Amino acid sequence: MTNEKLNIGIILGSTRQGRVSPEVGEWVKGIADKREDANYEIVDIADFQLPFFGATDGTEPGIAAWSAKVASLDGFVFIVQEYNHSITGALKNALDIATREAWNNKAAGIVSYGGAGGARAAEHLRGIFGELQIAGVKGHPTLSLFTDFENFSTFKPGDVHLDTVNLMLDQVNAWSGALKILRNNEN
Repeated sequence: MTNEKLNIGIILGSTRQGRVSPEVGEWVKGIADKREDANYEIVDIADFQLPFFGATDGTEPGIAAWSAKVASLDGFVFIVQEYNHSITGALKNALDIATREAWNNKAAGIVSYGGAGGARAAEHLRGIFGELQIAGVKGHPTLSLFTDFENFSTFKPGDVHLDTVNLMLDQVNAWSGALKILRNNEN
C-alpha cells in the first residue's frame, strides 16, 4: 500500500434554507484538518442540484458530477439532521441517485443532530449503508438541539464532543484504508 493520504468527504445531508449543516460540517472539518491524516473536504449535496431519483432519464449533469465526486472519495462523514425520525429526503435521494459502485466498499461515520441527538436518523442511515455496501463505523457524535444549539438554531458545540469526533475519524480512516486495499485488489 502507498503512503498516499485518503480522501474523506464530509457530506452535508440537508439542502433546505436556513440549515445548520454547513456550520456542523465546518466544525468537523476543523477538527479533522488538525489531524493531518487524510484529505478532508466538505461535499454539499445542494451544489449538485440533483433531480428526484426515478423522475429523470439520468442524463442531467448534476448526476454524473455527483457520482464522480462520490467515486473519488475513499470514505465519508455524513452530517445528518433528524427530520420526522429519519434522514432528509435530499440525503436519501443523493444516496439513491449516485451509482451504487461509487459507494461500495467504503467506510462512513455519522455526526447527527436533533432533539434526541439525531439518533433515529442515524439508525435509518445505517440500514441504507448496508444496502450500498458502506461500512458504518461505531463512533458516533450526537449533537442535541437542547445543549449544542443556542435557541435551537445557532450551533455552539460543547468540548465534550471532541473525543468522540476524533474516535469516529480514527475508525473512518482505518476502515477506509483497509477497504481501499480491497477495492484496488478488485480492479
